[in-house]
Amino acid sequence: MPDRSNEISIQDRLFPDMTCFGCGPANLKGLRLKSYARDEVVTAQFEPWPEHDNGLGFLNGGIISTVLDCHSAAAVLHEADQRGWGQLPGAQLPYVTAGLDVRYLRPAPLREPVELRAVLRSADEAEMTVDVELWWDGKVRASAGAVWKRWRPRTTPPAAP
Repeated sequence: MPDRSNEISIQDRLFPDMTCFGCGPANLKGLRLKSYARDEVVTAQFEPWPEHDNGLGFLNGGIISTVLDCHSAAAVLHEADQRGWGQLPGAQLPYVTAGLDVRYLRPAPLREPVELRAVLRSADEAEMTVDVELWWDGKVRASAGAVWKRWRPRTTPPAAP
C-alpha cells in the first residue's frame, strides 16, 4: 500500500464527527477505518487487534463484515460527494446500508494488516451497489456485495389531539 500519511481519508474529509464503530473518526474506541480513493478503486488497510480473534487465531467474521460494510460506505459516500448527492433534509448521511452479502473464502490473519478494496458496480441517486473485498497474502479472504439506498427521512404526521 502507498504511503498516505499526508492524505486525508474519505471518512475524515466527509464525516469527521461520525461515531460509527467501524469507520467513525469520532469514535475513539472504534475501528477507525481510513479509506482512500484511487481512480476506480477505494482502498484501505486494516490492522486487526488481538480482541478480534474468532477463537481459532484468525480474524472474527463479524469484524470482517463490519470493515467490508464500512469500507463500502467510503466508496458510496465518496461517489455521492463527487456527484453532488448530499444529505437530504433530516438525514444524517446521504446513503445507508440496505444489504450486505458476505462470502468468507479463506481465513484472514489476526496479527497482520489486511487490505480492503471497493469498486462501485452501479450508481444512481436512489441506490448504489459496491463490490468489496478483504485481501491478504495476494488472495481474497472475504468478499461482499453491498447495496446502499438513499436516506429519505420520513416525516411523521402530527399526533391526533
